[in-house]
Amino acid sequence: MEEQRIEKIAAGAVNITKMLIIIYLGFVEVFKIGKLLKERLDTEFDISRKWASQAYSILKKRQAERKVAGV
Repeated sequence: MEEQRIEKIAAGAVNITKMLIIIYLGFVEVFKIGKLLKERLDTEFDISRKWASQAYSILKKRQAERKVAGV
């Protein structure tokens, strides 16, 4: 009787440990995916920032030309 009780407690502890390991590994994978997405999106954002910066400088240049021309 005592052995069965100890076996049930041990089995429960093993199952809880398995569950915690699975949850931990799931979080690790989520953070890896998040880091990878951040790296890839940073390169895309850099391209977008460069394009936006060029477009803004062209706009400002045209506005300055119009102002000088008196339009």
